[in-house]
Amino acid sequence: MAELRFKPVVALVGRTNVGKSTLFNRLTRSRAALVANISGLTRDRHYGEGRMGDHPFIVVDTGGFEPVATRGILVEMARQTEQAIAESDVVVFLVDGRDGINAHDHEIARLLRKSGQRVMLAVNKTEGMRDHAELAQFHELGLGEPHAVSAAHGDGVADLIEEALASLVPGEIREAEGENAADEPLVHRIKLAIAGRPNVGKSTLINTLVGEERVIAYDLPGTTRDAIEIEFERNGKRYTLIDTAGLRRRGKVFETVEKFSVIKTLQAIEAANVVLLLIDAEAGISDQDAHIAGFALEAGRALVVGLNKWDAVNHEQREWAQREYDRKLRFLSFARVLHLSALNGQGVGAVLQAVDAAHAAAFAKLSTPKLTRTLQAAVEQQQPPRKGIFRPKMRYAHQGGQNPPRIIIHGNALDAIPDSYRRYLEGQFREAFKLAGTPLSVEFKSSHNPYLKEEAS
Repeated sequence: MAELRFKPVVALVGRTNVGKSTLFNRLTRSRAALVANISGLTRDRHYGEGRMGDHPFIVVDTGGFEPVATRGILVEMARQTEQAIAESDVVVFLVDGRDGINAHDHEIARLLRKSGQRVMLAVNKTEGMRDHAELAQFHELGLGEPHAVSAAHGDGVADLIEEALASLVPGEIREAEGENAADEPLVHRIKLAIAGRPNVGKSTLINTLVGEERVIAYDLPGTTRDAIEIEFERNGKRYTLIDTAGLRRRGKVFETVEKFSVIKTLQAIEAANVVLLLIDAEAGISDQDAHIAGFALEAGRALVVGLNKWDAVNHEQREWAQREYDRKLRFLSFARVLHLSALNGQGVGAVLQAVDAAHAAAFAKLSTPKLTRTLQAAVEQQQPPRKGIFRPKMRYAHQGGQNPPRIIIHGNALDAIPDSYRRYLEGQFREAFKLAGTPLSVEFKSSHNPYLKEEAS
């Protein structure tokens, strides 16, 4: 039997604006979580990897916790935090050393005591305090000795985590099925970014694919503010799903938080292998959908388009949506278009199939002999137009890169080839190599004429 080592999970819990995301970034040595002096910035569970000495661990950032919330987005945030507590090995309960204890802290402490999980009480923002007499008041929470820390400056953080991990078995060993499981080669993980305007159903689609309420799906535009990564496996294939904040038109990005979210979304698109552009079939296709598609295209990302809420539109609306797509997004003719309903699962099964195909096309290896044969067949069918008395002559083609595929064509006088003929060749290569779902770059490289300088003299 092979041995699998499971990293301990540390969940960061506390009310809003106590410094959980700042501590998360320090523990993961990253800026993966958005940080600003604004209450309620983090809303979903956010996972990262930390290390203390030789001991790796998983840290989970959570939204501001209000256990007594009865309605609205706060209920969904509380549910996410409760899930993080349930799946953790130790909980770090963060309180504000400058504000002191309030009713929310008592309510969270009561829930943590009831959960039965091991809890470390961390009093944040204690930098500059001459003594720790202020910590005495936190004993009344009934969670043991309070630890003075400063997430912003790092004071006391190492001692806190060392003690948190001390009682856990480092790299807890469990048996895995199969004798050679540990020796199996690592399967390539596809990074899939789900992008689109606010409230088109991105988080709902993530939850449907994963099979649990992994991210908050709420009928309010802008619910997701950060780019959340979720590792996921289906039929032996591994994926990292990236739920991104909805992109609005630039003129409507007023809040500092939303400006951060746009940056995170664009970074997520650039970091992904495949982008799923989700469009609201009820609302129709907007210019902003075209802007997002254009950014993904400029980044060279493989692309799948999903027309969501397809079950909510009638036959006439469907025809109208398709016409709008053909008019506004005709430059995405290479992308597969799916009609789906993230809410009830209609058509969702085809999403990963389309993603797999787009990813395979983006990383396809194109043989030089077949590329050259395809080029020659295309030229025989339709020759490039003349420029003056000369006609461009294409000799051979080879692959110059992947993700997206680059095809470089060599010959003479190729600078004269118009864009229309470039698009014609692109279509021929796509058809020959089944390159659906990925942008394709066709470049021309004219041969150097050794007699040019001599003739000019």
